[in-house]
Amino acid sequence: MTSASQQALEMLDAFGSVGAQRFDMTFNDADGSKVGFYACRSAAQLRPAIAEILSSAADRKHNVIVRPRAAGATLIQLDDLGDDAVKRLQPLSFLIVRTSPGNYQVWIAVTDGDAEFARRLRKGTGADLNASGATRVTGSLNFKEKYAPNYPSVETVFANPGRQVTQSDLEVLGLVAPRERAGPVAARMPRRRPGAKGWPNYQRCVENAPQARAGGRPDISRADFTFCLLAIDWGWSVEETSARLLQESGKAQEEGEAYASRTARNAAAAIEQRRGRQR
Repeated sequence: MTSASQQALEMLDAFGSVGAQRFDMTFNDADGSKVGFYACRSAAQLRPAIAEILSSAADRKHNVIVRPRAAGATLIQLDDLGDDAVKRLQPLSFLIVRTSPGNYQVWIAVTDGDAEFARRLRKGTGADLNASGATRVTGSLNFKEKYAPNYPSVETVFANPGRQVTQSDLEVLGLVAPRERAGPVAARMPRRRPGAKGWPNYQRCVENAPQARAGGRPDISRADFTFCLLAIDWGWSVEETSARLLQESGKAQEEGEAYASRTARNAAAAIEQRRGRQR
């Protein structure tokens, strides 16, 4: 057992201690292009293979990324945090990961959390509002071109397995942004219309999005557009799709109804243009 694989196993155990039963594992290269994917693997499936996974990824210069799928507590990823924020959040977290020098992810399990509370916590702590809920595996290397040739190791800097908190635990410390008054579109959760398919998987849209210009992150605007494109193609209206995007996308929640509506309208126009060419 190498120290790298031991760290990876400790990460899986930390996620498991707060309810993560399955993991999606994605592999991408230094440019951010997706090169492999394992869907819905259990920790029991990943444990005996993790040493080989890390070794093979290092040889190929591939990043190893997992998305925990939890039952019970809401697992909130607070990304792009510095040293001061990490020290403040450590007593409340079950896992803290350093992805590169001076750059941390803090993971918090909230027993009564939801997507709206996760957004408020990210905003209140100054974390990345568009964090996708997927993280680099500790013990792996962070392959980004800007780090070449000395790629940093992804490391666990703190773990407190089983640590869970409530919304009030975080609110009393002033870590949560206040609720925003919801507009009429954001307040309405669209229902399935007769003949329409279910909703697209928003997280998959994020995973398959191209990298943003700055690199190292999915282009959330493209993910939002793809989500709308699929939803409208599956039978949802522009208005329903705009409302659903506000429920799914952190960027849409931050930018507001105008952004969501514009993205949905642009997707509808693209579909009409495509259908026109096919006639």
